[in-house]
Amino acid sequence: MQSVESKVLEKIRAIPKGKLFFPEDLQDFGSSEAVRVSLHRLEKEHYIKRVAQGIYVRPKIDRLIGELTPSAEEVAQAIAKRDRIRTIPTGLYALNALGLSTQVPMKIVLLTDGSAREIKVGRRTIKFKKTSPKILSAKGKISKLVIQALKEIGLNKQTEAEELKIIQLLQKEHKEDLLHDIKIAPVWIQKIMQKALKNERI
Repeated sequence: MQSVESKVLEKIRAIPKGKLFFPEDLQDFGSSEAVRVSLHRLEKEHYIKRVAQGIYVRPKIDRLIGELTPSAEEVAQAIAKRDRIRTIPTGLYALNALGLSTQVPMKIVLLTDGSAREIKVGRRTIKFKKTSPKILSAKGKISKLVIQALKEIGLNKQTEAEELKIIQLLQKEHKEDLLHDIKIAPVWIQKIMQKALKNERI
């Protein structure tokens, strides 16, 4: 019979390099303690790398750059997928995602319907912040980011250039999703979002 470690190793070899995985993905091969010990040994042998608490990867190696480590954003997406939770980027993360800021936030803040927690990924932090179902009901990939980005900028604090870019981005959104998300946005943000509906293109 195969040992737990050999089964775990066989499974990990089948996972593409660079793809994040969790101990839960290996629970069919033994007890949680046996899996944990196996992962610890494979980590010591540098076959896998622990990216954050309970999150691992078989690193990709670039000939010029060397080891490629998954980003905090990729870790956040993997956690959301594993836990089947909804998330919406907020604050500086939303501004950066829309191209309204070149600053890469050291702390990624995500609104969620999952449990509130903080996870360290290298020098960066992912914070899952509990929020209301109404906020998470936003449908548009762009419009939900716009709502959070404008909240970060503040009432009447957006520049003309920022507002123009926001309107241009919203015009790429699916109209049904945009109409839905306008209704759940604060009134002052609704007025900005509605400008994207008045002209087909700016």
